[in-house]
Amino acid sequence: MRPEYQVVAEASDGLEAVQKAQELKPDLILLDIGLPKLNGIEAAQLIRQLSPGSKILVLSQNNDLDVVRAALSASAQGYVLKADARSELLPAMDAVLGGKQFLSSSLRGHEFVDTSGEKAPHRRHEVLFYSDDAVLLDGFARFIADALKAGKAAIVLATKSHRDSLLQRLKARGVDTDGALQQGTYISLDAADTLSTIMVNDLPDPVRFFDGIGSFIETAAKAARSKQPQVVVFGEIVALLQAEGKADAAIRFEQLGNDLADRYEIDILCAYPLSSFHGEEDEQVFQSICAEHSAVYLH
Repeated sequence: MRPEYQVVAEASDGLEAVQKAQELKPDLILLDIGLPKLNGIEAAQLIRQLSPGSKILVLSQNNDLDVVRAALSASAQGYVLKADARSELLPAMDAVLGGKQFLSSSLRGHEFVDTSGEKAPHRRHEVLFYSDDAVLLDGFARFIADALKAGKAAIVLATKSHRDSLLQRLKARGVDTDGALQQGTYISLDAADTLSTIMVNDLPDPVRFFDGIGSFIETAAKAARSKQPQVVVFGEIVALLQAEGKADAAIRFEQLGNDLADRYEIDILCAYPLSSFHGEEDEQVFQSICAEHSAVYLH
């Protein structure tokens, strides 16, 4: 545990957890699901009433999707599986304390209610921190394939090698990529080339950003056959900026991405390799990036 976190109390059952929460009003509460007297979901519902300022993070071995949904509906802001706790617990605590939802990486790809306590956004702007390219490609192949099969359009801003590998994975998932490219429902752009048209003085220029990426979104939306949101965007431009040591530019890009997602009511998935963050010196950058997203995944 990092020094900025202080354990103020421990509880052996759900009822005691509620009593401690009411008494101490902690910033963050870690709850298990399988608690005696009151289970974690029942405890979370009572804690929300008695200590509304406390953030709730569930830490459980239970990976049943209905249980996860119930926990989030009971006002938990995050759900971490114990099997993933070693690598994900501290980032989850940071995200939840920052007002963001956090789900374990193995829960990625499922729809859950956003319970951040803030005004619900019209969009999903999510981030994946990945351990290797296979994880990245599998994750965003599923993200893009699901969108295209639902009649949405998809825009990919990635490196050439990742775009080539993505096409192979999409075809393996039964996606007619040739047809999607011809119809304009699948737009594949080189991340580095796109970035070069947006940057001014080592920061993304808002006018160039919205003119450039916005025009592609408008084109893709016209080709889409689904209801809103009609377009999803996968991007790793931010990863290029982080790799170049331009963390301020990456964070600013994420902020513009939020504005873009709200303006067009689109869904965005960003990705960063975990290897681009180096220990304590990048910890604040990592937290700032997490804070700009509606959900955070590590895998």
